[in-house]
Amino acid sequence: MTVQQPEKVTADLGAVPETALWTLYHRAVEARRPDTVLPDPKAVELVELIDYPFADRFGADGGLLGQLQALRVACFDREVADFLAREPRGTVVCLGEGLETQFWRVDNGRAQWVSVDLPEAVALRERLLPPGPRQRLIARSVTDPGWPDEIDPSRGVLITAQGLLMYLRPPEVRDLIARCAERFPGGSMVFDAVPRWFSRLTLTGRMRSAGYQAPPMPWGMDAGERAKLRTASPAVGAVRDVGPTGGRGPVGALLPFALTLPPLATRRPSVTVLDFAGLPERS
Repeated sequence: MTVQQPEKVTADLGAVPETALWTLYHRAVEARRPDTVLPDPKAVELVELIDYPFADRFGADGGLLGQLQALRVACFDREVADFLAREPRGTVVCLGEGLETQFWRVDNGRAQWVSVDLPEAVALRERLLPPGPRQRLIARSVTDPGWPDEIDPSRGVLITAQGLLMYLRPPEVRDLIARCAERFPGGSMVFDAVPRWFSRLTLTGRMRSAGYQAPPMPWGMDAGERAKLRTASPAVGAVRDVGPTGGRGPVGALLPFALTLPPLATRRPSVTVLDFAGLPERS
């Protein structure tokens, strides 16, 4: 008896939405390893389903890039898991989610998940990862001021922005942070940032590997600058760093120490959490 293979799905995306395929590919490479630091069978499934020249476009991954991507993603997973432990029926809002498969890694069976992304990215996600009863897709740019109106904040909100903010202009990043802080009091936002030197390289077209040219990343933030994020809005309360944990082989042994040494300690990629001020108590 011949088993019919699922029909391949074509992914034809613009430059920035295409970055979702880059992260998906490296996550899947890591997930295939028996000693993986981030089990992610859904990512492996998607790479096999999408008709796209992943290795030709993004190059062979000998294990380092995949592991570093997985350790970054695990920072987000920990923050989401902690949020759901505090607010089991809370809402996770994923900005620019692309083909992230976090729902299948950390969902608790009770939370609400909302993805806000460009229409072309939402259309592809809907084909590959059709939303379930507790998942909702919003086809809007994250810079559209109207998307927060579609979020119910009554049970707590955590906003994630993986691999997103660096593709926005600095004023757009500031406005987005302020909008989230002011519209979701008591909530939090977790996002990653590239350092300024990396941003400059992308703006001059010097970030290229194999057949792939990384899109320009107008916004960069050195890790040592994160305290300045509080100036985006008075509603931004605590600002904290989320460091990678675990790791395999030399990466696991050296990374925790490397991240504390200058100049890398202050000029490195970072994952940051912003905790928003709550509503004032009534007298």
